Amino acid sequence: MAEDLDELLDEVESKFCRPDPLRLGMGEVPKGCGGLTHSGDRNRAEAKENLRSTETFKKEDDLDTLIKEIFEEPTFDKKPFKVKSKSSGNTSIRASIQGLGKSCSPVYLGGSSVPCGIGTNISQRACDHLRCITCDFRVVSYNDCMWDKSCDYLFFRNSMPEFHKLKTKLVKKKGTRAYACQCSWRTIEELTELHTDHLLRWVCGKH
Repeated sequence: MAEDLDELLDEVESKFCRPDPLRLGMGEVPKGCGGLTHSGDRNRAEAKENLRSTETFKKEDDLDTLIKEIFEEPTFDKKPFKVKSKSSGNTSIRASIQGLGKSCSPVYLGGSSVPCGIGTNISQRACDHLRCITCDFRVVSYNDCMWDKSCDYLFFRNSMPEFHKLKTKLVKKKGTRAYACQCSWRTIEELTELHTDHLLRWVCGKH
């Protein structure tokens, strides 16, 4: 690079600062050249210095640009993740999640076609955590079954909660659900609010 710079300056000097041979004999010196004395050398040195400074500044600018590009955070196309929510067809699971930690209000009984779970005014489900506050037994239920008409208090008193004894009085009937504790029993076919049966002392035992 330095050699190219020197050649360029020599070419400029030869064209514009070289004395005319005809006028040298007359003792004339070309204007603006200082007679190729120390002034010409000084001008040439200054020109070299200016070119070097320009080249240095240019290199520094290129370096700054390169550093900026290195440390600059690249831009990527960031697309937000989309979570697809699928509604579950299993209504029993959804009802259980919604009613987690809650008790039924109101409390429902129902036939085998009525799903079990936490009963509310919106989600009408048969309670499956019934307990009798009279005998303190958990209420059992059997789908598509009904109690035989011969059932009495002593039968349930002696049979609860053993299924092999209770099944002797169970009669198959589609759509019904047989409920019983140690002191009371019912056969239910449709969705029924518990409080409408004033003889039953059953409550939701869900906590």
